[in-house]
Amino acid sequence: MSSRRSAIAIAMTAASLAGAAPAPAADYVRAPIAQYRNDRADEIAMARSAAPPSISKDATVLVMGAGGYETAATGTNGFTCLVFRSWGAALDDPEFWNPKVRAPICLNAAATSSVLPAYLKRSQWVLAGQDLPAIRTQTRAAVASGAIGAPAVGAMCYMMSKQGYLSDKAPHWHPHLMYFLPKTDPAAWGANLPGSPMIALADPDEPVTVFLAPVPAWSDGTMGPMEM
Repeated sequence: MSSRRSAIAIAMTAASLAGAAPAPAADYVRAPIAQYRNDRADEIAMARSAAPPSISKDATVLVMGAGGYETAATGTNGFTCLVFRSWGAALDDPEFWNPKVRAPICLNAAATSSVLPAYLKRSQWVLAGQDLPAIRTQTRAAVASGAIGAPAVGAMCYMMSKQGYLSDKAPHWHPHLMYFLPKTDPAAWGANLPGSPMIALADPDEPVTVFLAPVPAWSDGTMGPMEM
């Protein structure tokens, strides 16, 4: 993704805001690319686990190939499911190269068209061997040129997989939904207030505010963690 905080970075920050136990963050260096890869069948199954089967069974599924993400299944409902890697995080995130990160995510049509492309482009840069300084330069140039802008109206995603590993601090955190909006006052949604389940995070570099809403159950119907 771009300097917009990805689903991974948002979930990590949300866990911190919600009072997750602090843990030291390792400052990872780039690992051999094989450590970021999955078996293809496992990746498809993990991607579909991001949302309830009623959604994911008819979604397009992307898997990480040699040079970028490839279509493994063509859907019919406008959703796109895939597994984000650690480089979806913010550019200064100490886990940017964490090879353990796997973040299943299922984006609706609006998010597929306006949020996903920047992450797919970043993945191409990573798989082409570019280092973090080069990725940072290209990302900031895309923001400055307007190639990366505000999310489309109605952009949202599901992150309800208990198979994922979001970060060392909060590997599984909570099943949740995320809503991508242009810059919005969190108070308009009652977010970040005592007792409110809604969390909002404004990106410092891009015109986007992400609202994150925990939900009670994982995509397979089993109950998620009860404590926030």
